[in-house]
Amino acid sequence: MPEISSEEVQNILQKYQSKINVQLGEPVPEKFNADAKPVTKEFLEFKDEYLPKHFSWYEQAANYAENLLHLKPSEEKEKAYQESIDICHLDITPTGAYSFSFLGAAIIALLGVILSFALFQGSMFMIVFFVGSAAGMILPFGNIPMVFANSWRMAASNQMVLSVFYVVSYMRHTSNLELAIEFASKHLSPPLALDLRKVMWDVETQKYENVKESLDAYLETWKKWNVEFVEAMHLIEGSLYEGAEERRLGMLDKSLTVILEETYEKMLHYAQNLKGPITMLHMLGIILPILGLVILPLMVSFMEGIQWYHISALYNLGLPFLVYYMGTSILASRPTGYGDTDISEDPELADEKKMSMEFFGIKLKMDPLYLCIGIAVVCILIGFSPIYLHALGVKDFGFGGEDALSECGSKFCFMGYKQSQKLVDEAGNPTIIGPFGLGASILSVGIILGIGLAIGLYYKLKSTNVIEIRNRSKELENEFASALFQLGNRLGDGIPAEIAFSKVASSMEGSISGQFFQFVADNITRQGMSVDQAIFDPHHGALLAFPSALIESSMKVLTESAKKSPLVAAQALINISQYIKQMHTVNERLQDLMSETISSMKSQIKFLTPVISGIVIGITSMITTILGKLSTQMKKIQEGSATGAGMPGGLTDMFGDGIPAFYFQLIVGLYVIQLAYILTILINGIENGSDKLGEKYNLGINVTKGTMIYCFLATVVMIGFNFVAGSILGAGK
Repeated sequence: MPEISSEEVQNILQKYQSKINVQLGEPVPEKFNADAKPVTKEFLEFKDEYLPKHFSWYEQAANYAENLLHLKPSEEKEKAYQESIDICHLDITPTGAYSFSFLGAAIIALLGVILSFALFQGSMFMIVFFVGSAAGMILPFGNIPMVFANSWRMAASNQMVLSVFYVVSYMRHTSNLELAIEFASKHLSPPLALDLRKVMWDVETQKYENVKESLDAYLETWKKWNVEFVEAMHLIEGSLYEGAEERRLGMLDKSLTVILEETYEKMLHYAQNLKGPITMLHMLGIILPILGLVILPLMVSFMEGIQWYHISALYNLGLPFLVYYMGTSILASRPTGYGDTDISEDPELADEKKMSMEFFGIKLKMDPLYLCIGIAVVCILIGFSPIYLHALGVKDFGFGGEDALSECGSKFCFMGYKQSQKLVDEAGNPTIIGPFGLGASILSVGIILGIGLAIGLYYKLKSTNVIEIRNRSKELENEFASALFQLGNRLGDGIPAEIAFSKVASSMEGSISGQFFQFVADNITRQGMSVDQAIFDPHHGALLAFPSALIESSMKVLTESAKKSPLVAAQALINISQYIKQMHTVNERLQDLMSETISSMKSQIKFLTPVISGIVIGITSMITTILGKLSTQMKKIQEGSATGAGMPGGLTDMFGDGIPAFYFQLIVGLYVIQLAYILTILINGIENGSDKLGEKYNLGINVTKGTMIYCFLATVVMIGFNFVAGSILGAGK
């Protein structure tokens, strides 16, 4: 045996002496600060891995703003800031958050003024718009920590029913709060997993003496937002002091019942109060703006100075932000839910987020981003062809019969550039403006089609395979309660777990649960694995085909309780089956509560908004064509009239240059895509809470479908209405 040096002996003595001093209440060394934040390496690594990336960007910006401006908020606002900062674990101070609200607004105002001079010839409208928008952004920028905290709370509260379920399931067979919380933190995903791990680390770093103190301090942050979770956890803590086993188990059961019943009650009130805000959002964000576009062509034709980018600033910047802000306010009041688990960030499913392609018998995996960028680039190049063909000097051409008053000599021009009636260049010649042609308007639809398909297909291709895996796991979860009940009964009969899996698999043959249990049984019989390996093996375990935290935790309870006795394992599984059935029942009732509101909003995204917008752009194109033709005809009449010069201002002064339908279509099309994107996030948040996988999948469906409906209708209605306008004007000659 190698000799131990005196230095090593001293290190060992000091290590255990410090532990004894702490346990006996001796003075703690000066370097230990009980109020300091935990700085364990594991916690910091876990935090860096799972905190959203935009948190770190905001942290850097807020810390920079604090050093630059150092504006201190009021005492009341500072308290609200600190509460939000603590909830989502931000490394900033209230002063930094408050300073950033002014610095961010100032940067937007400065950039807006620079853009106004660089791109829009110093347009006073754009300067006022950007400066006014920047002033209006001070409050939203100041509320960013509150928004992050609300997002964190929603994501965490979405997991609270499951967290109570995990803790209760574990404590039924092992009455140890510390192990139960550790068990829950391992099977939950962030952010609640991060919170529970911090509860444990606060004990390890001696910030609190025991788990109960640390947990109580954490629960204080939820008293204002989620009383049912606090009540449930206090019932779980109370079960530790019960001497009788029956009363202890009764308190554990009561904790899960409390959070389920109160969750349903709060969601009931939320659903009832949701109709008013949703109706207002629908009117202000969808109906009024789209119907307002019908009036805009008339307004801009009779008013000088209004350009297409003025309308775009309102419709593609101002209104989407307003809709998003209203939507997040609605989501902020959402109570605890029982949402779906996001498995999209699981590294083992990385290949499922890629496209499968086959070349000459060779299967390849490719990121769909490249395909989507290619689609967008091709469509955008085609859509903008009227602009760069005109810039290259390509002669315009037309179709639809001859028209002497038309710039191209035909009823309908491809590009449709014409001389401005108001604007002149440096030499005093009329400025050439456009494109007003029907061909250009139709091709502009390709730009929207490319952008919408690129966004929609990207999300759809990235999430389709993963959502199928989760749906299969959800099918298993839905029938898992009865499967666990059967497995528990087999174990209760004294049958070993290795044989029980095979028997239950044969009795449930053809079902998803039967496939899962057969998978486990095959691993045991064919590969000689233990029950634990057959389920949890990282390469061949049954959970690889069914990635579900609920199933994983249930099987973990089985393997842990089986160490005590088969009867304990049997009772644990039977109780878990009852819990799962209760949670499933409450979740179905919650979905029923939301069904009316959700179905109405889905119809708006998938059908009503694209249809209304497509018809409106067709009407807009027709009005623009008619006003343009009338302006040209009146100009010819005035030039040929002997008294035309004596007319006050001339007839043509009634009309401005107008705005090409090309730009109108781009503005409306982008607004349709933005609405589909924002409202999909809102619907998913109302229905499922924080569920990024479901959000991506629904974005893929809604953006793709809405864009295609809009583009089809806009094209058909534009062609139809322009031919009607052409025939009317032709008949009036």
